Amino acid sequence: MNHSKYTELASGLSICRALTGLWQIADMEREGSKVNAKEAAEAMKSYVDAGFTSFDMADHYGSSEEIAGVFRETYGKNAAQLFTKWVPSPDRITKDQVRKAVELALTRMNSDAIDLMQFHAWQYSHPSWVDSMFWLQELKEEGLIKHLGLTNFDTAHLSIVLNSGIEVVSNQVCFSLLDQRAAGAMTELCLKHHVKLLAFGTIAGGFLSEKWLGKPEPALNASLTWSQMKYKRFIDAAGGWKQFQNLLQTLDQIAKKHQVGIATVASHFIMNQPAVGGVIIGARLGQSAHIEENQKLFSFQLDQEDQTLLKSSLAGLIAIPGDCGDEYRKAPFLTASGDLSHHVASFPAPYPTREGSDGLTKALSGTIWEDIAGFSRAVKKGNRILVSGTTATHGSRAMGGNDPGAQTHFILDKIEGAIQSLGGRMEDVVRTRIFIRNTDQWESVSRTHGQRFAGIQPANTMVRADLIGEEYLVEIEAEAVV
Repeated sequence: MNHSKYTELASGLSICRALTGLWQIADMEREGSKVNAKEAAEAMKSYVDAGFTSFDMADHYGSSEEIAGVFRETYGKNAAQLFTKWVPSPDRITKDQVRKAVELALTRMNSDAIDLMQFHAWQYSHPSWVDSMFWLQELKEEGLIKHLGLTNFDTAHLSIVLNSGIEVVSNQVCFSLLDQRAAGAMTELCLKHHVKLLAFGTIAGGFLSEKWLGKPEPALNASLTWSQMKYKRFIDAAGGWKQFQNLLQTLDQIAKKHQVGIATVASHFIMNQPAVGGVIIGARLGQSAHIEENQKLFSFQLDQEDQTLLKSSLAGLIAIPGDCGDEYRKAPFLTASGDLSHHVASFPAPYPTREGSDGLTKALSGTIWEDIAGFSRAVKKGNRILVSGTTATHGSRAMGGNDPGAQTHFILDKIEGAIQSLGGRMEDVVRTRIFIRNTDQWESVSRTHGQRFAGIQPANTMVRADLIGEEYLVEIEAEAVV
């Protein structure tokens, strides 16, 4: 178990393992008034003086980036590690937009280079996220970004990124005693590729504390903070208030044994999980600070008895469904509002379409092969959608490297995007045909297909074939009836 207060997130980037999260700036400003930046920067300084030198913010966390800029100007450009996120709308993005987003963050943060820029994608079936990642990497090579990270990426798409040569050092995900999604395949992938997890939600918006022990269940309404509204949904999804109280009682027993608070035990447990580089603990700058309690994260260790008690308590919870980040992409939407209304206005069609002759509609993904060979990614006639044989190609790039699972996930994203563009859903797929280059890779491809089509189960054929293009391990075509 690592008792150090600091760790190396990436080469040349050492951080405090207890990062201070500034998402609550948005909640503090939700009535329209801005936080006093000078006073908030002074509050940041009190964390730094106590050794908590790492801060996490985002372009949509109210004025958090501007506060960070005032902090840098007042207390020194190298006094802290300042991480931010870029969360663009789920629409087609241009290279110029990516540059302007990074330059805006640099201006707000009064910085020449962003310590860690973390990227969020709303919709994997829309190709803009891939373009954005490669353009961000170009800006990293240019020196405007020191390190690239991700936020709320699931295991499949982190694998696509890593196997496609995009250099990311971290993935920020929800990871707590209530939400153990990151503990399985995500952790395994991160350990394999030396990527660190930055865990948020470790104290569930303050619900994992003595304040709620033995208390009646609160109503899920605007009387709660945004963070509390969000994590109340996690509590409900994990089995409800009664099961949550059982967990709190176990945590209280362990906390009293070590003379710390429940929140400290909850964060300490996650902080010491494999692949976790740090936990992000929210702060309401200028209103409340938990510096003294946060120091205790490094003052004790959980023994075997503690671990056994916690595992027993966790066994009584219902697993949060899906993979990391799914709460922002598919039901159940475990957000403050219970949907995406506070985040996204709409989801545009991933690919452009053209009306053809005889009632035919075409969807074009823009790969070089569509022009060379004269075909459409998919066509719709009547209620049938036919998707051409699809490889892990994006423009002129081959995605997924030598990983057949990563290539298959990327292919199925493209197929989903084509079907969505023509008015259908993956649930409408009635047949798939899979062509693989290497017979010994059938299981990885089949398992990926099974993961994406769980509950749909279309008719399927898999054959070995000599695919065109040595870089391609898999090709898939699909048929859907809308």
